Amino acid sequence: MKLAVFVSDLRNTVDTLDRLKAEKLGIILIQNGVYHAAIKENGGASPLLKKSADFYALSEDLETRGLSSSNIASGIKVVNYSDVVDLIFNNYEKSVWL
Repeated sequence: MKLAVFVSDLRNTVDTLDRLKAEKLGIILIQNGVYHAAIKENGGASPLLKKSADFYALSEDLETRGLSSSNIASGIKVVNYSDVVDLIFNNYEKSVWL
């Protein structure tokens, strides 16, 4: 199964993600979830970014929080709403929201 996971919160997501099994996992960071892309914990990136997945961050939510593509970790693709719709319809079979 190809699964897209919308992450909208900064807390309590890594344990939940550990329980999800998918042949292809895409993590779409939205709302406060975009902080995973930028915040360093103890000098390192968010533990969420250690997952084996394709990562996306919504550009509109980055801008709302004063972040830009230059502030986020490498390996995260910045996407807009149109890109998210394309991802859901073309790249993933199911989606969930955390």
